[in-house]
Amino acid sequence: MLPPTIFFFVALHVVALVRSLVLKGTGLPPMTTVSVAVAALILGKAVLISDLLPIINRYPNKPLIYNVTWKTLIYFVVSGFIHYLERLVDFSREAGGLLAGNERLLTEMVWPHFWAIQIVLFVLILMYCTMHEIARALGGHKLRQMFFGPVGI
Repeated sequence: MLPPTIFFFVALHVVALVRSLVLKGTGLPPMTTVSVAVAALILGKAVLISDLLPIINRYPNKPLIYNVTWKTLIYFVVSGFIHYLERLVDFSREAGGLLAGNERLLTEMVWPHFWAIQIVLFVLILMYCTMHEIARALGGHKLRQMFFGPVGI
């Protein structure tokens, strides 16, 4: 569980930084490190659970690009849903209810900001899926040896 959680912890901090820069001057609160850590734990666990599903490794005998594309698509959709829910929680608190919050979210959300964050998430998820598939194909030991050099030197 540690590698995806660490990756998403760092990646979500990048997203939080981009979001705070984009929202500067709008009065909307930036994400806190605690909320980023919780989101990273949730995404890390979601990735591990998703990796156990038979549908996730849909193309085990095809070139890596098939699984990379498939997993990136799935994780991207999940990240978009989580991103929307995060905004929905913020708006629901202010509006006093889930339905009122959703109505307000749909009318007041700055959609270019939402999609800017989604683009950053897409690139980060694509990088994660690519490295994960390369690590799976090569094996953890071989990848560590290629990355850090032979053990014992």
